Amino acid sequence: MCSKAISSAKEFHGALRSFLDAERNDPRLYEVISSIDKSFAPICVYLFVFIFFSIDGENVSIVFQEDIQVLKMNGDSVPVLNMFCGNHPVFICEKAVPKVTECDNQQMNVTSNSSDEDADVDDADALQTELGPQPLTIMKARQLLSWYTLSQNANVSALDDNPALLPLWVRCDMSDPAGTTWFGAETVCTGNKVSGVKLYSVTCKGSTVDKGSLITLEELKRDHKERHHPSSMTVKGSARFSLFGSTVVENTTIESQSTVTVDFKWSHVESILETPPLSSTANLNIKVASGDMRSPMYEMYKELGFLQTLADGLRNGETEWMEPLESVSAVNLTKAFLEELQGTAKTLQEKAEKPAEVKTETDTPIYNSLLERGDLDFVEQLWALMRKSVTSYQDIGDCLKLVIEALKYHDIKPWIHRDSSSSLSKLILQSYHQQIDHVSLTGVTPVHMLLEMGLDKMRKDYINYLIGEELTTLNHLCYYLSTEVDLQEQVIRLRKLHHLLEIILTCSAFLGLPYDRLFLLTQSCLQHYKAHPYDEEHEFKLQIKPALIGHFYQKEHPVVWGVEVSSGHGLREVRTSLQLSDRPLLIMSSLTQVI
Repeated sequence: MCSKAISSAKEFHGALRSFLDAERNDPRLYEVISSIDKSFAPICVYLFVFIFFSIDGENVSIVFQEDIQVLKMNGDSVPVLNMFCGNHPVFICEKAVPKVTECDNQQMNVTSNSSDEDADVDDADALQTELGPQPLTIMKARQLLSWYTLSQNANVSALDDNPALLPLWVRCDMSDPAGTTWFGAETVCTGNKVSGVKLYSVTCKGSTVDKGSLITLEELKRDHKERHHPSSMTVKGSARFSLFGSTVVENTTIESQSTVTVDFKWSHVESILETPPLSSTANLNIKVASGDMRSPMYEMYKELGFLQTLADGLRNGETEWMEPLESVSAVNLTKAFLEELQGTAKTLQEKAEKPAEVKTETDTPIYNSLLERGDLDFVEQLWALMRKSVTSYQDIGDCLKLVIEALKYHDIKPWIHRDSSSSLSKLILQSYHQQIDHVSLTGVTPVHMLLEMGLDKMRKDYINYLIGEELTTLNHLCYYLSTEVDLQEQVIRLRKLHHLLEIILTCSAFLGLPYDRLFLLTQSCLQHYKAHPYDEEHEFKLQIKPALIGHFYQKEHPVVWGVEVSSGHGLREVRTSLQLSDRPLLIMSSLTQVI
């Protein structure tokens, strides 16, 4: 019996170790699998245990013994584990469930009777919807924790040359009297040696709407003393409030993919559900999705959308044209624009102060006041006109042909910004010297030229705000403003800059954060996007003083509130925690087992 347990512990340890080693030694392995298939792909056999690697978004997983799925993810991906693990990587064990594919559904439909076909389709769709994280039985969870703990003993596994395993958390089915939802284990190291294992249990006591039925702080302390007999205890509080996200207007929920929450931590808790004191540490968690109609960047988002349409058309050869915002055709608008230039005797400065012909009724006051410039040059005004009216490649070519002919015959002498870099801007510069290179407006050349015009204009829009508000300098924007990379990469970097402004303006317009916090957030976003791909799911962090957002949270209910009682140190540390949220009530406890 003992030898079988040791053998199982070694197998489990080997599976987890091979999981880490494969990722550490050859991360390209996952990229190859991801590009081929998102389903489980057999990679290797280790100690007679079949292990399957899979990629699901950013989380990598294996299947152990055919029925146990082990995922590697950051602890903050699971709210319950966040208070223990933060954003550090952990192993999560749950029941492996078969993936329902489109082929499976088609096969089900083929074998069903025609009279039941609709019902079968509904059943398949329902099955797809219900498949999610599945818990393991309490007995299986205890067995996995036993294997994990046993494998950390130096007498069982050779640990000298290997670092300690990541913490292990097992999702449980709450079938025991305590209603256990999670078991966890984490190694404790002295130097490079594993000296112990911390064990965690998370139990769910159910929901309530009566605050009076909640456990009191004194009762929680007594519960802690039953596990431990401390000479002193430390009590710490934590809470999360939602500051921005979905809203309810006249009993209708306006969904939003953007969220801004704030996490508080403080000491000396006096009562359950107390409001975080102003002495708390507070950190904002900012996740902003582009396209929110409440955003000051909404008009810029639509402009960026047209620019992205052009870039996509160049990349894949197909373009889905947007509905034009102007009722007059693009060619007629361009003709009228050029005729106005020909017939006017205004100075260049007067022309710079008159961008009225490109304004529309859709511009909102907050957008105008924050981002719209009053110094649009000829090329920028032409871009603004064309992006609201063109509906085909032919439109783009015809409009640019009119402009180039007017330049060639010196019918117009438009002004442009000195640092303009688009192909059309270069032609205008040449026209100042009575010579223009021949441009063949065939193929994708017109689209290429229009895309350059949009990139040039929108970059200046963003620079105007960031520099004007003294949130950064041109040196810090070099990565985002470079024209040395290809157009597709320029579009990607522009999207990053747009997302950065979405974040900054959300915190400025809706939270009213002061300059010093906005400056710090800007620098953080700029640095992040230099090294990471575009990702609207990424949460940006910002430390603030609670007093800055007091009017947002002091009269609101928290979405998560917790208190932790702890005593002892090192291997003898014991923690008992209570967490309340708009999800199930959770009571958590942890203890240490010495190897």
